[in-house]
Amino acid sequence: MGIVVVKNKSKLIHEISVDGHTLLTDEPEPVGNNAGPDAHELLLAGLGSCQAITLRLYCERKGWDLGEVTVTLTINRLSNGTERVESHMTVTGDLDEEQRQRLEGIMGRCPVSKLIKSRPELIETLSLLP
Repeated sequence: MGIVVVKNKSKLIHEISVDGHTLLTDEPEPVGNNAGPDAHELLLAGLGSCQAITLRLYCERKGWDLGEVTVTLTINRLSNGTERVESHMTVTGDLDEEQRQRLEGIMGRCPVSKLIKSRPELIETLSLLP
């Protein structure tokens, strides 16, 4: 896995660099300039793409006819103050009900799903440069 570097560009706009790829993140208006997805959207994008890729690779290994894959994700705040991530996938292809059920189980086995569910330890440090 690559190292991700996030650097402030202006106000709340930040540039994300990873493995030669660059994208922007920002907050929506009126707080930010909406120059890119916010941090929650990037988290959901990472999860959704991981789920879709995992499904595609699984179907290729099995020789299953998987067509288009679309993942729609949301973060919802519950009445007790906790948050819930919901992921809904739609697929096309020549698949039967047994295959559909198997794929539903495969969604949650992608590496990012596993990471989120494992509640990893987060170590945060700050360095002050002159």
